[in-house]
Amino acid sequence: MTGRYSEHDHEHYERPRRRTRPRTKDRPSYDDAVDGRVVTVDRGRFTLLVGGERVMAMKSRPLGRKGVVVGDHVRVVGDTSGADGSLARIVEVVPRTTTLRRTADDDDPVERVIVSNADQLVVVTALADPEPRPRLIDRALVAAYDAGMTPLLCLTKADLADPETLLSTYRSLGVPWVVTQLRGEGAGDLTELRDRLRGRTSVLVGHSGVGKSTLVNALVPDAGREVGIVNAVTGRGRHTSTSAYLLELPDGDGWIIDTPGIRSFGLAHVEPATLIEAFPDLDEMTEDCPRGCTHGSEEPECGLDVAVAAGQADPDRVESFRRLLAAREGATDW
Repeated sequence: MTGRYSEHDHEHYERPRRRTRPRTKDRPSYDDAVDGRVVTVDRGRFTLLVGGERVMAMKSRPLGRKGVVVGDHVRVVGDTSGADGSLARIVEVVPRTTTLRRTADDDDPVERVIVSNADQLVVVTALADPEPRPRLIDRALVAAYDAGMTPLLCLTKADLADPETLLSTYRSLGVPWVVTQLRGEGAGDLTELRDRLRGRTSVLVGHSGVGKSTLVNALVPDAGREVGIVNAVTGRGRHTSTSAYLLELPDGDGWIIDTPGIRSFGLAHVEPATLIEAFPDLDEMTEDCPRGCTHGSEEPECGLDVAVAAGQADPDRVESFRRLLAAREGATDW
């Protein structure tokens, strides 16, 4: 049987193969790259702060699927003038010092990095209107401990309710806290909160309607973050911030990252061993626990129970830790 084409037909000749040119092992050095920091992300475009200028950038192809998030320190090439229509390229993401992560649900294996390079997590919660949701607070604290960040409770709307009711739940954990109010007598005094934020990069999280954007506007007067209201029927707030945003505090006193209001905080990525390491005094008491012990209240022969029985551990602190541990499992209505 003869072939389909004769030697005189042009199809007879072998077509050139793809990628016939040998690949080079040399990669661009990007010696001319400059440092920048990601301010916000919007549909694949990144607003950076480069030498005091706001620069629009895109991710370079060699970065592939590597994520770039708010707070990242990056290396940038291209047009970094910040002029209208200019576009730079992010060619490198500097290794992160911290990553605040969450999953969509407790059984979702996909982790999502919310922000990076923040050293303090400020959990903003209203004392009323809307009512506090301790389960969500617990989960945010777990995420902070897992990320190696210092937690801070910021209680808003102190003119509507006594903060002691909520603080009594967290005092045994040793979580620092501040109380603020932006209405009524003493309104607008944010001195203590500013002291806690000074010199740090702090990310603010909380569910919608707790006054987070109002706080941001008070801390950074030209921030212009949209303020929402709380639905009188559902008791839930309306999302006003749609993306995380990095802001510098006045006089260069530090940085804050405002985040959209959250209604769930999946913790599928957090392991019990990681959580207890955030409590060195309790961690020391679990050295003789049976293998595989999660240190929960149902675990037999847990070292925490032994320490409590021997008077070596504060029962309230152990109970509070176990509440955080339980917060990892099973999403609930917030």
